Amino acid sequence: MSKIVNKEQYQESMNAKGEIRYRESQRLLFFGIPWPFTKYELRDNDLTIIKGFLTVKENDCYMYKISDVEITRSLLQRIFGLSTIICFTSDVTDKTITMKNIKHGREIKDYLLHASENARLRRRTVSMQNIGFGAEDVHDLDDMDDYQ
Repeated sequence: MSKIVNKEQYQESMNAKGEIRYRESQRLLFFGIPWPFTKYELRDNDLTIIKGFLTVKENDCYMYKISDVEITRSLLQRIFGLSTIICFTSDVTDKTITMKNIKHGREIKDYLLHASENARLRRRTVSMQNIGFGAEDVHDLDDMDDYQ
């Protein structure tokens, strides 16, 4: 871990991220043994993915950018109490964030859904996807030329 030069700025940044709600590691499918090279931190305002062994990559996604969450469980995952959570986001880095083989999947999925909605409300960010306009409505616009 690198040395923190400006401790006040670092602490302010950590306070802005919020309190850690969940800290989970990706696990091996068999027996659910933690795999230490991928970790997930869910905070009040963001989701952080930390991957790597020699080179460590850390990626953050703000909660308000998470638009939908899906959970899947294969037969082996159900046997070992694991889940895969897929987050659909409007993040530039990753449009989908996949959290594979984690414990407490349903609890984490529910937290992500509620936290992302609360973050959008706090920021007054409204998702305007597909509201009242479908592919079949394009023909209606073409017909508008006939009225003018």
